[in-house]
Amino acid sequence: MNTGNKIARFLLQSMLLLGWWVPVSYAADGLNVLLVLSDSNAPYQNFANTYRQNLPADIQLHLLQRAEDFDRQHADLIVTVGVKAAERVAKKTTQPMLAVMIPSHSYAGLLAQRSGNKLTSAIFLDQPWRRQVNFLRAALPERSKIGVLYSADTRLEIPALRSELSNHGLTLIGSALGSDDDLFTRLESVLAASDVLLAVPDSAIYSSSNIRNILLSSYRRSIPLVGFSQSYVRAGALCAVFSTPEQLAAQAGHSTASFLQTRKLPGAQYPAFYEVAVNHEVARTLGLSIKPAESLRLQLEKSPENMR
Repeated sequence: MNTGNKIARFLLQSMLLLGWWVPVSYAADGLNVLLVLSDSNAPYQNFANTYRQNLPADIQLHLLQRAEDFDRQHADLIVTVGVKAAERVAKKTTQPMLAVMIPSHSYAGLLAQRSGNKLTSAIFLDQPWRRQVNFLRAALPERSKIGVLYSADTRLEIPALRSELSNHGLTLIGSALGSDDDLFTRLESVLAASDVLLAVPDSAIYSSSNIRNILLSSYRRSIPLVGFSQSYVRAGALCAVFSTPEQLAAQAGHSTASFLQTRKLPGAQYPAFYEVAVNHEVARTLGLSIKPAESLRLQLEKSPENMR
């Protein structure tokens, strides 16, 4: 059995054990699903492979490898992967749509494009604030001033994050970057008042062209950056809690099976499954002690507040 099959089987068994999976009696005429990827990069391909393996045989799956290939093709359900695909499909059609691997702050804009179409839902890329805060407390219990830099036009739920941090004795050092502001001037201001920098999926700030200099700025002040993906940890973030494409694909497969039975989509969801990564070399460089990734993940699993 290949790795994708093993992951899919493990996640489905976990859903059964947790009572999250409800057996579905499939319609006789099946379902036509169109899967639209933002591009052909590896994470999207991994999603597509695992998603296909999670579907019953009577669902007919059609795949578009690039968002720009979509032009009002008909399907009973369109599943998009990534922001580019979601935006393309939202502009082109009002057909039922499940947007996966998009930041939660972009969902309101997606709904607005579709005039509040009730047959629209999402599985977000980012973790819920409560899980993020629990992770910060587990990974860096001695740090209490959490810096967050975000672009002004990003619809982040900053009041909700501030409240969640406050409930756990932590302080938010938040700053919105305006279009006329200098990114690194604003970053230095946040870092000066923080002892942790929490990265959020905001492409206006955490782009491939900026991340190296953001990491260097945080290192100079001995402030760890907590990322939102495994790639950020590889690049130099101290740690991250994140969901893999395979985990999100298994969750999307369950939502698709539910749609087959009811012709309704569940409400927008945060990831049900997640992983933790730690860069111990960065920890040594910054003189920090941090638990192994698996210990942190198990600590999160035991928390009754790991979902909001």
